[in-house]
Amino acid sequence: MTENEIKLKAIAALTAVRGGVEPSYVTDLLSEVIPTEFIVPVKGDAESIGLSVLSQLSRPLSHLITGFVLAFEAVADAYDETEPDVPTEEILQQLALELARDNNR
Repeated sequence: MTENEIKLKAIAALTAVRGGVEPSYVTDLLSEVIPTEFIVPVKGDAESIGLSVLSQLSRPLSHLITGFVLAFEAVADAYDETEPDVPTEEILQQLALELARDNNR
């Protein structure tokens, strides 16, 4: 799967979540980009096998994250163009404070 195809899956997943689609559909959609088989060294130790799997997972996960960020930036830019009472940065700061508060409970 190409980098753009993976980014498109991320955007499709966000669109589906916002559209009220069943969470299992979103999970299935995102799982399409995760490898189901890995190439590992035959005589590798646990560390080399783990690193091999990690390196094969990092590319698609990185592209998914990039797709999520691209989608967020597009929506945030469109939102900010409406001259809202609360800018995107303040919404993100409030979210971060809430998560930090929840983390300390």
